[in-house]
Amino acid sequence: MRPLARFARSAALAGLGLAACRSEAPPAELKAPPVATGMVRAVDLEERIEATGELQARLRSTLAAQVDGRITSVLRDDGDAVSASQVVLEIDPHHRELDRDAARARLAQAEARLQRERREAERVRELHRNNIASKSRLDEAETALALAQADSAAGRAELGVVEQALADASVRAPFAGLISERHVNLGQYVQPGTALFDLVSLDPLDVVFHVAEVDSGRVAVGQEVAVRVAPHPGETFRAHVDVVSPIIDPATRTLRVKATVANSDGRLRPGLFARADLGVSLRRGVPMVPEEAVLQRTDGSVVFRLVDGDRVERRVVKLGSFRDSAIEIVEGLAVGDVVVTRGHTDLVDGAVIRVVEPREGATASGLARAPGVAAAHLP
Repeated sequence: MRPLARFARSAALAGLGLAACRSEAPPAELKAPPVATGMVRAVDLEERIEATGELQARLRSTLAAQVDGRITSVLRDDGDAVSASQVVLEIDPHHRELDRDAARARLAQAEARLQRERREAERVRELHRNNIASKSRLDEAETALALAQADSAAGRAELGVVEQALADASVRAPFAGLISERHVNLGQYVQPGTALFDLVSLDPLDVVFHVAEVDSGRVAVGQEVAVRVAPHPGETFRAHVDVVSPIIDPATRTLRVKATVANSDGRLRPGLFARADLGVSLRRGVPMVPEEAVLQRTDGSVVFRLVDGDRVERRVVKLGSFRDSAIEIVEGLAVGDVVVTRGHTDLVDGAVIRVVEPREGATASGLARAPGVAAAHLP
């Protein structure tokens, strides 16, 4: 074979090999996984601040015995209404009256002895000034007077204790309310501290509930609250916030709120489950992303943010409200960021991607191509 023919054949074979190699190696851009993207948009949200809670009695107390003795009179029973300072039970007041009379008699004796010793001390002082009574006799008189004064003071203190015991023998309601439970019976012997009655006030009641951390800045003292309870469906009771906790509960990330609701007709009861509605709140410029952009991973909620036009950055974000297939981004992204909404299940931080349009009929809320990237269709 001539040298020129051999060269032509070699060149032809080389050309065929190069063509074969080119057909086996796909373009580099086709190796990048196709994804769809969406933009972080600023949205004005109208939200209702709602919470669940419980009705609680503002005043509730367990009346306990302050003296020992036998119960001689039970004047009120379960469910009875009582007024403030009304006697509801007596613990042998007659016995305390006898103690009081005896203490008064002892005090009268001590007062009489004091008067006698006072006169005697004055007489001895006069004799001592005239050099008739000795110094030791004067000292004896002064000592007797001091002892009489001490006995008189002790008698007055004893009488005070007995009179207080007599007052405590008649158990009185500390506030107006209803007897919710009676714990003792007529004739029963009780000791100080024995529970006698449970007393509760039903007007007004407290509505205690918790609001989410994101709504904590929109709750204030004096704010009106609409309260609904199951026993009265379709009816709303008006309450007003009077206590807002100064701290966020670190365990639940909620804020404790207490409101007051009038209950003059007694239709509401402590312990009822309540729904509290604090009305509508407008939040402007809230960063929102399409719902499908957020993936749940072991380290939290994750999105992939587009950087440099063809790469993604893995971001752990903090989520807020959910509205119309979009989720609020509290932390981790800014308005205008572009995030991956489809095709991101197997992505890793720093991966190269190829931005495409979603197929017809796919969710398109908030979707946008990255600037400068050509559009194609998902396979």
